[in-house]
Amino acid sequence: MKLVFAIVSNDDANTVMKQLNKEGFSVTKMASTGGFLRVGNVTLLVGTDEEKVQTVIDIMSKHSAKRKQVVFSAEPYVGASAGYMSFPAEIEVGGATIFVVDVERFEKV
Repeated sequence: MKLVFAIVSNDDANTVMKQLNKEGFSVTKMASTGGFLRVGNVTLLVGTDEEKVQTVIDIMSKHSAKRKQVVFSAEPYVGASAGYMSFPAEIEVGGATIFVVDVERFEKV
């Protein structure tokens, strides 16, 4: 048995979960934060047989789209009045970070 950990964007989480459920996979959802933008993410946990791991990964990949987003970063400046200026930057967000680990023991009580 394998455990698939996937960190996906809040924007994609519900679609990914619906598609996994539609294909018969049980999913546990945990709210999480992190990364460059410190934005909301969701960590999904899926326990499955080894031969079904690729199906889980394919579903997650298909429904966790990468996209461009404009963010404003505050850059310090020094001058007559020191402070911060905001500069737009286009970055890529979305997608999924996926880990697959062996499960030594599984019980549902």
